[in-house]
Amino acid sequence: MTLPAFPTAATTAELERGAVLAPRFDANGLIAAVTAHAETGEILMLAWMNAQALSLTLTTGEAHYYSRSRQGLWKKGETSGQVQKIVEVRVDCDQDAVLLKVLPQGDGGACHVGFRSCFYRVVEDGRLVERP
Repeated sequence: MTLPAFPTAATTAELERGAVLAPRFDANGLIAAVTAHAETGEILMLAWMNAQALSLTLTTGEAHYYSRSRQGLWKKGETSGQVQKIVEVRVDCDQDAVLLKVLPQGDGGACHVGFRSCFYRVVEDGRLVERP
């Protein structure tokens, strides 16, 4: 499957107010992706996407990410069953981060440790306390 390349915005106005999706990937070719539950708004995870992951997400309607530790593309839920069905994709004002609103499949979780959200710990008095 050949995926389209993303254009570059010619001006700040085009980047910030234009209708063209022109994501600004960092020096490593990545963009931050915040994933939230489409129905509850709960933040499920933060991950990274390269151009291929973003293209596949937009094309397939299922979340794909780039693993910095494994240096490779991964489809969320491919092994866990926690596929994330895309409801909406938003981009921030300067197009260097995306927000995915998803409906989690499988057991409804997003965290590889077994929690619904990757943000299952709270900082209390300088210590981490689990609070699902």
